[in-house]
Amino acid sequence: MTASSKLQITPTAIHDVLVVEPKVFGDERGWFAESFNAQDFSATTSLNVEFVQDNHSFSRQWTLRGLHYQLEQAQEKLVRVVAGSVFDVAVDIRKSSPTYGKWVGVELSAQNHKQLWIPAGLAHGFLVLSETAEFLYKTTDYYHPQSEACLAWNDPTVAIEWPLPKGATPNMNAKDSAGLSWDNAPKF
Repeated sequence: MTASSKLQITPTAIHDVLVVEPKVFGDERGWFAESFNAQDFSATTSLNVEFVQDNHSFSRQWTLRGLHYQLEQAQEKLVRVVAGSVFDVAVDIRKSSPTYGKWVGVELSAQNHKQLWIPAGLAHGFLVLSETAEFLYKTTDYYHPQSEACLAWNDPTVAIEWPLPKGATPNMNAKDSAGLSWDNAPKF
């Protein structure tokens, strides 16, 4: 684990997927945190990124979004939750990676201020744990719907352990419900 005065970085089981924790300054009035500072991020992670798009979604409990990725204009993402909580997942679909086919999941919430850095070449999705959640993410490339793919959320080869109540089915749109199996999903 590395730290600076404003930022703590914790690696995950997929070596270049990182949990990013900004320092939170609080007192009786509330709190303040820099959600992103390019200099601190670069100095702490050795990653020099330029974000071109910010996205904001609102979802109800047990909504599952993903597992999305783009084959062209692959996006690197810095994701966080500003209201509620989610179980955020990244799946390594880079054939040359030592963690190819593995997944990591991290709870992100407005309370814990954790963010997740997701490099290009990973499928990404999240499950809303709270009554509602607002999810923000910064991307290094623009949305490119022509090359978007979706990995099935419940593929048995990947075997993600989603924290759903026993017997529950997540709320999903048609596109996400029709996600491709591991064997049929295009990879990097």
